[in-house]
Amino acid sequence: MCGIVGYLGKRQALPVIIKGLKRLEYRGYDSAGVALLNGGLEIVKKKGKVADLESEIGNRKLEASLGIGHTRWATHGEPNDRNAHPHTSSDGKLAIIHNGIIENYSSIKKELESNGHVFKSDTDSEVLIHLIEEIKKQNNCTIEEAVRLALNEVVGAYAIVVLSKDNERSMIAARKGSPLVIGIGEDEYFVASDATPIIEYTNNVTYLNDQEMAIIKDGSLVVKNLENVTKTPFIQKLELDLEDIEKGGYPHFMLKEIFEQPKSIRDAMRGRLVSREHHLFLSGIDQYLNRFLNADRLILVGCGTSWHAGLIGEYLFEDIARIPTEVEYASEFRYRNPIVTERDVVIAVSQSGETADTLAAIELAKSKGALIFGVCNVVGSSIARASHAGAYLHAGPEIGVASTKAFTSQVTILTMMALYLGLKKGTISLSDYQTLLLELDSIPDKVAKILTKDEEIRNISENFYRASNFLYLGRGFNFPVALEGALKLKEISYIHAEGYPAAEMKHGPIALIDEDMPVVFIATKDSSYEKVISNIQEVKARKGKVIAIVTDGDTEIQSMADFTFQIPKTADALVPLLAVIPLQLLSYHIAILRGCNVDQPRNLAKSVTVE
Repeated sequence: MCGIVGYLGKRQALPVIIKGLKRLEYRGYDSAGVALLNGGLEIVKKKGKVADLESEIGNRKLEASLGIGHTRWATHGEPNDRNAHPHTSSDGKLAIIHNGIIENYSSIKKELESNGHVFKSDTDSEVLIHLIEEIKKQNNCTIEEAVRLALNEVVGAYAIVVLSKDNERSMIAARKGSPLVIGIGEDEYFVASDATPIIEYTNNVTYLNDQEMAIIKDGSLVVKNLENVTKTPFIQKLELDLEDIEKGGYPHFMLKEIFEQPKSIRDAMRGRLVSREHHLFLSGIDQYLNRFLNADRLILVGCGTSWHAGLIGEYLFEDIARIPTEVEYASEFRYRNPIVTERDVVIAVSQSGETADTLAAIELAKSKGALIFGVCNVVGSSIARASHAGAYLHAGPEIGVASTKAFTSQVTILTMMALYLGLKKGTISLSDYQTLLLELDSIPDKVAKILTKDEEIRNISENFYRASNFLYLGRGFNFPVALEGALKLKEISYIHAEGYPAAEMKHGPIALIDEDMPVVFIATKDSSYEKVISNIQEVKARKGKVIAIVTDGDTEIQSMADFTFQIPKTADALVPLLAVIPLQLLSYHIAILRGCNVDQPRNLAKSVTVE
């Protein structure tokens, strides 16, 4: 949610900021703006994408070595020029960019208005910069102290960067609940929502913790908490290459990331699975092995695609490791007064590691004594730091808003966890364990084989891109895959789609089926195969159009479906890793045929850092 960039150093700030905003545009693209400080405070902002901001700047010479920039995902106030960031104080001497939500902004705004403040936007962010201005005036204090005092008064989540016209060689950054990373170069500093704008210039970074401030001033970095206690920043090196965040010749990041899945799945297993030696080791689990083995239950929490991965995890943990497992929407978990004890293990699943609802669920579970195990992709992220232990996906940066490779990496990690625990508990035979390890090791090659038939999926897509509704159906391990396929189509093509257990079709969705309704079946040869065939026949009897994902060599379903796409045979538990690939491609090609922006779908942002 929203992208933040700040620069202080020896370069021209504007090119650094604009390039950084383009790399962060997956976080929000409703509007964008910059503030540059060089004697005066120069602000340019515009509704639309960063390209629209560039056009607004035009040929103006905005020279400065200090500046901030922002690309917005709207929360308070519709997307327009006046609600775009940066926002300024009433005297025009202070500027702020903000990611997050100030929950008590309304009461603060009323008090400030009674003191004569006039607001130009509908945003909570403008209220915060006016509050900082008022505190500075009332207390006759430094800008650093005014920011610290103001942040002690606000309720909510924030990542902010503040400039002051009176402090030409300094900027102040702070965070609570929204990510902020500081890059440290040679006589220059960078501030950003994530590392993608920074890696081109330096790989030395420090991540701010919650309720910490960074004062970057006169070539130095000081980190303090909101109690004014100085902290020693932990400097670490980024394990990120510049080419990882470029398109690499693909027309869209989403397509690139779909095609990266043979590598990303392999990287999730690297150092953990050696199939030839029948060896699997997960250090994060091993250090808390007794807690896992003696757990009353596992609770998986996540949002969106991560929740779907968690549903597959539930099938895996119960089937292989025989541990009672529940899957919760993180956004609902904290609000229903859940029963959590010290005998529970909570597995938090998140690509970004910054999902606000998942972080809130973690904090609630920790307060009840539960063990927290994080499954996330971004090293140094908030969920990684809040967890007792965990496993990184190692999927590399995922820039496309619709998650693809992170999903299959999450499922890969959860599969290895279930196998590891099943072996330790003795709930899976050694022969079955070894067979599944070998089969899991073969998955990347089988995904690569599916991807060679991309054109086949595109041809199927041409028959359905004008549809208004889709239904996705699957049983067992493939029910969550149906949910994920439907979500992908909704996210990037704006076609209404529903995912259901195939057996539930007769309990409502069958009423929707007619000759205009495409129905996607995950119909591989597993223990539910005959039941799925019956469901397909029920759809065909009502003139529905059937697209079936089937196992190589299946001729029975091919004879009754309108379109089939074959995937390699694998174990039932591993089918989701293969079946989801053609569904990702189907969504991608339908969206392209409809003229949609697949990397930046409307109203969505990559990392949901506000509740």
